[in-house]
Amino acid sequence: MSSQQTSPLANSDIGEADVEDYLSRHPEFFEQRSGLLDGLRLPHDGGTGSVSLVERQLTVMRQKNLKLEKRLRELVDVARSNHDVSERVHELAMRLIGCDGPEAVVAVLESTLRQDFDAADSVVVVFQGADQPEQGDDSRFLRRVERSSPALKPFATFLEQARPRCGTARDTQLDFLFPEHAVEIGSIALVPLGEEAALGMLAIGSRDAQRFHPGMSTDFLERLGQLFSAALAAGNG
Repeated sequence: MSSQQTSPLANSDIGEADVEDYLSRHPEFFEQRSGLLDGLRLPHDGGTGSVSLVERQLTVMRQKNLKLEKRLRELVDVARSNHDVSERVHELAMRLIGCDGPEAVVAVLESTLRQDFDAADSVVVVFQGADQPEQGDDSRFLRRVERSSPALKPFATFLEQARPRCGTARDTQLDFLFPEHAVEIGSIALVPLGEEAALGMLAIGSRDAQRFHPGMSTDFLERLGQLFSAALAAGNG
C-alpha cells in the first residue's frame, strides 16, 4: 500500500484550479458556512500539528501588522530627523543673515557644523585669484587656494561636475583636506560652493566609513552649499 498522499480531487471532474476559481469569484462562500471554515485545518508553520484556517489568517495578519508597525516607526523616525535637520538649517540661515563680512560667515559655518551637525572634521576651501590680496591666515577649517593650484588636481572631476559627492576619498584628497589626521577619516562629503564651484568647496569628514556613502541623499548638502555660498558671496560684496 503506497504511503504517498494524493489530492481528493485527483479522480474528480472538478480540479483544484476550479475550486480556487470558484472561491475567488465567490468570497462570500464561507460567510454562511462558518462551521466549515472553523473546521478547516492547515499544517502548522513549525511542521508539527495543525491549526485552523482562521488561526492561520490571524497569524498572517499579525505578521503583516508587525511589518507595518515597524515601517511606520521608521517613517516617523525619518520625519523627526528631517524636521530636526530643517530646524537646524533654519537657525544657520538666521545666523548667516546677521553676519558682517566673509570672516563672520566662515566662523558661523564652522561653529554650526561642529556644534549642531556633529561635523568637527570639516574644511572649507575658498578659491582666490592670484591678483587678490591675502585675507588673513588659514586655519584648520579655512583654506585659501588659487583655483589653478596643482594641489586641486585630485579634485578635478568633482569640481568639473560641481555637485555633492559622498563616499571614500583618495589619499591625495585626504592629505590636502585633513593633513593632520588624514588616516583617521573614513568617509567624506564634498559640496561645491557657488555656480560651477566658482567659490570653492566644503568638505565634511567622518571617522565612520559608513556615515557618507554614494547611495545617500544629497539634498541637505545641496541646500547647505547654496546657503553658505549665498552668504559668502553677499559678505564679499
